[in-house]
Amino acid sequence: MEKSGRRDFLRNSLLGAAAINIGSVTGNAASMLQSGYPLYDGGRNVWVASIAQEGIAGKDWKEAVQAAIKQAENALPFSPDIYCFPEMFHVAQLSGEKSAVKDAAEDGSGRVIAPVQAFAKLHRCYVVCPVFTVENGNYYNAAILIDRQGKVMGEYRKTHTTVSEMGKGVSPGPLDPPVFHTDFGTIGIQICYDIEWPDGWQKLVEKGAELIFWPSAFGGGKKVNMRAWTNQVAIVSSTWKGTTKICDPLGNDIIVSGIWSRWGVCAPVNLEKVVLHSWPDFEKFAGIQKKYGRKVICYSLHEEELSVIESLSPDVKVKDILKEFDLLPYREVLGLDEKKQVSKRTVL
Repeated sequence: MEKSGRRDFLRNSLLGAAAINIGSVTGNAASMLQSGYPLYDGGRNVWVASIAQEGIAGKDWKEAVQAAIKQAENALPFSPDIYCFPEMFHVAQLSGEKSAVKDAAEDGSGRVIAPVQAFAKLHRCYVVCPVFTVENGNYYNAAILIDRQGKVMGEYRKTHTTVSEMGKGVSPGPLDPPVFHTDFGTIGIQICYDIEWPDGWQKLVEKGAELIFWPSAFGGGKKVNMRAWTNQVAIVSSTWKGTTKICDPLGNDIIVSGIWSRWGVCAPVNLEKVVLHSWPDFEKFAGIQKKYGRKVICYSLHEEELSVIESLSPDVKVKDILKEFDLLPYREVLGLDEKKQVSKRTVL
């Protein structure tokens, strides 16, 4: 489906979308669906599909890969820009003899991921594909990013591996995680146990990640929301058990899987937004709204004293608003304040 076709589908078939997923939608997306308002498909509304593990099974990893692709087809009516599969989805639920790490590892030839590459090319989408990989005799719990042409853009290798994984021959990945520049924005990846450490998340945000994917063996629950909140970044989880969900940069659930959507979730994530310190920036919100009207929304978390400027129009960029009204993102303000503190501190 073309981009314009996707917009038409959403505007003309809203009730159908609600029937597909309303039982599992929470937060802002839920209120828009229930009220009958169409979801606005602006210039940076990225449609994300996150696939849950339940139903992805087989006697061997080859069957599991095909089952994952079949499950991903549930999201095709939304024409997602990017999909994410769970951690090691290809070996998580095998009915036959368990594959050793080396038997189920992608070696760069496409032996494991070729069907997923074909899916990405056919549907012109990105895919976060978490599988074992091997290089120079070292095995990794990794997530390969596949682009809209079905080509490999690169991979993230899990930094914080478990003792059990290392006992099976899996090596920890580098301490400095990569970011990937897609046609809709900059993304990063963390995997499962990585959620217990702040370093990878912080580095990804410092490198400009706007959306972080978290394939995992467990649901994470509030830990996912916490990482989104503390880093002011949207996070997508894709899990074996518990919930698979998408969180916004304020730690709110956008959409969550459940009994009515066991296959996973799909929803838009607006990347054209920024978190600010409310004081004194809120004083400029009236001027912003006066100029841009319904093309922009400014709102605040009053107790936390954080505010958001969000563009609802493809022709309005938040970075231009920040420049025009002399505003800085919250994280930049903290960085500048810390530098000032260091320069003035008399005792270490």
